[in-house]
Amino acid sequence: MIEFNLRSPSITAQFGTSLGSVCEPGDIICLGGDLGAGKTSLAQHIAVGVGIDPQEYITSPTFAIVHEYQGRLPLYHMDFYRLSSSIEVIELGLDEYFYRSGLTVIEWYENALDILPSNSLLIDLEVVAQNRRRAMCHVLSNAWKTKLAAVTVLLDNQRD
Repeated sequence: MIEFNLRSPSITAQFGTSLGSVCEPGDIICLGGDLGAGKTSLAQHIAVGVGIDPQEYITSPTFAIVHEYQGRLPLYHMDFYRLSSSIEVIELGLDEYFYRSGLTVIEWYENALDILPSNSLLIDLEVVAQNRRRAMCHVLSNAWKTKLAAVTVLLDNQRD
């Protein structure tokens, strides 16, 4: 596990933007954590890093389940909050997005953990204080270890 201490909303924004900037076609980022932990906010910053116009408002797809956006990579933003199991994900055909040439970002991934591909990055957000979060990154592939090392360098350079 690789942990990031997100000490402020601006550090959280930098983390998300840096994360989005290192993504490649076929990557999957899964966001977990309690209500209000910042999953949608982090997804918005990841979208900026993927090259989606910052003026385009990235909303939580809680009711639509999936929203698509165009940037350097297509972004498939999903929310599995209203789904009860991976069977529903498969029945709705949402698992097909995992194998497309864009970036898939899933909120409430816990509801489909058993069908996530091995190239997924699992990020659990924890509220530490009002404006502070802890991002615990569970890395399932060496590719994500390399990308998270690059994110660390980007964050260190932005703090200077």
